Amino acid sequence: MHGSTELLAYARSRIERLSPTAAHAELSRDPRALLIDVRTASHRATGGHVPGAHCIDLTVLPWRLDPEFGWRIPEATSFDQRYILMCRHGFSTSLAAWQLGLMGLNNVADIDGGFEAWCAAGLPVDRSPTFMADVRE
Repeated sequence: MHGSTELLAYARSRIERLSPTAAHAELSRDPRALLIDVRTASHRATGGHVPGAHCIDLTVLPWRLDPEFGWRIPEATSFDQRYILMCRHGFSTSLAAWQLGLMGLNNVADIDGGFEAWCAAGLPVDRSPTFMADVRE
């Protein structure tokens, strides 16, 4: 394997990827499924926030979702917890989903095209300043 393109292809061959509309449908019907937004605070400030998403910085994602780690989010209670990851374009979350799978979190998917594709599909986005209150970094 050589370079980032090959690494990305390798990771994507081992994870579940969802279209934005499929992710939205699953999140709407399954209250246990969690949308995890790993975009930076500045990207959320300029682009907006998906209502209900948990904002977790990519650098701490494995620790926040590990049900055995002391600094996990309250919802991370099981290795079977459903997580749907979203970044800006769908590159970072492909690698993150693969990494989480290596940790034993096997119910993880990422959104093909990320936040940009979510917006292009016309799915809900909160562009008000109050969304920053939910940031967990």
